[in-house]
Formats: sequence, C-alpha cells, structure tokens
Amino acid sequence: MTYSLPKLPYEANSLAPAISERTIDFHYGKHEKAYIDNLNTLIKNTEFEDEPLEEIIRRAEGPLFNNASQAWNHIFYFFSFSPDGGGEPTGELAEAIRRDFGSFKNFKEEFEKAGASIFGSGWVWLARDDYGYLQIISESNAGNPLRMGLTPLLTFDVWEHAYYLDHQNRRLDALRHLWSIIDWDIIESRF
Repeated sequence: MTYSLPKLPYEANSLAPAISERTIDFHYGKHEKAYIDNLNTLIKNTEFEDEPLEEIIRRAEGPLFNNASQAWNHIFYFFSFSPDGGGEPTGELAEAIRRDFGSFKNFKEEFEKAGASIFGSGWVWLARDDYGYLQIISESNAGNPLRMGLTPLLTFDVWEHAYYLDHQNRRLDALRHLWSIIDWDIIESRF
C-alpha cells in the first residue's frame, strides 16, 4: 500500500489568523509530506506493507511507528478544522464533556493546560474509552492514544513547527486560537 498526502478540505489561507497560509504550507505541505514519504519507504517489504495506519501505530516500533503515527496524527489534526468552525459541541459529546469535566469551559482550560505543559514536542488529545468516558491525554513526540486502546476525538499539535511562524514561542496563545476553527461536527462524528 502506498500512502499519499490528502488534499485539505479548505483553502490554505482560510484558517487565518488561527493558522496562517504560510504555516499550512510548511506544516502540512512539507512536514506532513515528509512523514508520509518516510512511511512509504519504511513499510516496503515488511509485515506492515498492506496494513492500515491505525494498525501500524498500534504495533510498530521505532522509526516506522514515529512516521506512521505522525502521518496519521497530522491528518487527524488538520481534518478537524473548518473556516466556519468554533463554538461548542452539542449532543452526546457535549453531555460527556459536562459529565467528565464539569463544563465546556473547564474542559478547554484543562486541555490547554495539558498542551502547554508538555515538555518539548508532542500532542494533547481528547480521547474516549470503550465505556464512553473522556480523557485528556498528553503525549510526547509521535504519541497516540490508539496505543492505549482509546478512541481519539480531538488533538492539538504542540510541536513548535505547528505554531512558531504565527505565534513564536507562545504555545498557549496558539492553542487558544485553535478553538475558533474546530469543526465540532467532525469531532462529534468521532465520538
């Protein structure tokens, strides 16, 4: 199987000011493409050659895991956004957030704190367990809650290349801007 860089469902300039066109060009167009290219090289003639990314993430180690997970994480991240995003979730997801975090406001604060406190590079995730309970997971580097048997719902990228061109070293500011472009319909469909 050969993986390719999927076309984004929005124009590269349509998420500004949360994410600039320049950041999308570098972050998605170059960083993400490199992960996919590396993945395609690494899976050749291995047991993972015809496996879906999720299975590679669950079972692979080392460079293969890193590139597979980063390829998947970035697609998951960039396909959570919309120029018309923002607001709050509704329905069952909103109820689960209130149940598990007290309120949407508390959830956002805990999510931002978890993302801002990751030392170095990584991801902050909202994930669901098999019983429908929500957790905020902080992962370094290419970490992914799939490896813990959880279902990822939302992630924010806290690698510097995700925000440095737009926000320099102000990670928390970058995280706070992302709420304005979250497509809650997509996140709810993952729930």
